[in-house]
Amino acid sequence: MKTYIVTGAGLSIEDVVNVARNHQKVSIHPEALAKMNLCREMVERKIDAREIMYGVNTGIGEFSETVLNDEQVKEFQKYLIYNHAAGIGDPAPLEYVRAAMLGRINVHAHGNSGCRPVITQTLVEMLNKGVTPFVCQKGSVGASGDLAPMSQIALLLMGEGQAYFQGELLDGKIAMEKAGIEIPGLKARDGLATINGSNLLTAMSAIWLFDANNFLKQAEIAASMSLEALKANMGPYTPLLHEVRGFAGAVRSAKAIGKCINGGDLKEGKVRSKVQDAYSMRSTPQVIGAAHDALKWARSQVEIELNGVGDNPIFFSEQNMHLSGANFQGTPVSLPMDMAGVAITMVCVMSERRMNRLNNPALSAGLPAFLTKGAGMFSGLMLSQYTADMQIVEQRILSAPASIQSIPAAADQEDFVSMGMNTAIKNFQILDNAYGILGIELMAAAQALDFRKEEYSFGAGVTKAHEIIRKYVAFLDIDRPLYPDHTRMQELVKSCEILQAVEAELGSIE
Repeated sequence: MKTYIVTGAGLSIEDVVNVARNHQKVSIHPEALAKMNLCREMVERKIDAREIMYGVNTGIGEFSETVLNDEQVKEFQKYLIYNHAAGIGDPAPLEYVRAAMLGRINVHAHGNSGCRPVITQTLVEMLNKGVTPFVCQKGSVGASGDLAPMSQIALLLMGEGQAYFQGELLDGKIAMEKAGIEIPGLKARDGLATINGSNLLTAMSAIWLFDANNFLKQAEIAASMSLEALKANMGPYTPLLHEVRGFAGAVRSAKAIGKCINGGDLKEGKVRSKVQDAYSMRSTPQVIGAAHDALKWARSQVEIELNGVGDNPIFFSEQNMHLSGANFQGTPVSLPMDMAGVAITMVCVMSERRMNRLNNPALSAGLPAFLTKGAGMFSGLMLSQYTADMQIVEQRILSAPASIQSIPAAADQEDFVSMGMNTAIKNFQILDNAYGILGIELMAAAQALDFRKEEYSFGAGVTKAHEIIRKYVAFLDIDRPLYPDHTRMQELVKSCEILQAVEAELGSIE
């Protein structure tokens, strides 16, 4: 994999995943480095001239009117980081922290943050050599940036804190020494420039959006399997129907589902269907399509944030000026990401309704009750629906928006915050449940298709998905404990193996 060149622009969610999850190497473009040097020179001139600059020679938050003397300026950044390293609890996954570091490097690359370039270059070295700070996931309110978690990253720049290196959790200084990374220390502006942006919640959102898009594609595969098993009328999946309305997501979804069913008897009109199916069958493109559209907007907002200058204050070397504002505010990310989490919950609600139709003999177009040959003696997939329902209720609880949950802090200086970290955390919980719910639909659809296989043939995509499922979960001939099957299916959906196999067969369904 080629080295990713950081320029301050063009950073996509795929780039974030490649660096954070796949350990792609990173370097800073020489032009970005030149801009960073120019900005730092301006900041140092202003420090020498004793020009008042927030967080450089003043306190922060409610103490922003307190001007620091020369000796205090030298020590202030250290105590700033100490004070703000105030998270709690379990560590964030390493890929989240790596993604946040990449996001912060990209902010600095604009040449508007005013820290010494060695600070940014040290973060690059940490990424490339595998030194990942221990960061408590909880503690950020998503305004003034993700101050608490980003401060745990900044501790490493002083040779403090803790970090993972080669599978071990070590003292920060030892981790840096073992990796051969020189500790730069913090001088005026360096600490605040490292922490004052919503980088962790944005990084988490970028990774989540990548995974959620893959989830939606698998939701379309699951829908295709259920539709085949339920002998659906495929007229509502004609792209023309959706093009005339105009929602891009619905057009995309209808085409994806149609592609999965292509080549089968249902799509060829060889299977008798109803004139009009229930909503959970015929409005799947509109529902999954709405989720696609929601994620598309969320992606656009996250990528703007990834490539913008989220900092405070912000320095403009060409104008020889600095401005203090609120570009650290996480609301532009937390609001669309709240909606994105709701979209995944909505898709899961419809998934469970299709699974219900597969189970219910009054609705399943002739399938045996609860997809078992021994109804009465055996209960088949009756309890699988309970498990899906429980997870949906949890998703619904988690779908309450965090972006309206502000609690004022810092003596009301910080009286509106985004709570975007809560959004990011709960979205991953929603998605984890979604893998389980969709896994249960896929398992039920595979069971149903086994009952149908003597009647008619299935589309190539559906056939391939069924084949992968049967590698992990056997046909339920007689009742057995289902929790291992449910868990395997959840892990299978998360792994994207079904998606990869279907796209290898059909080409991209996106």
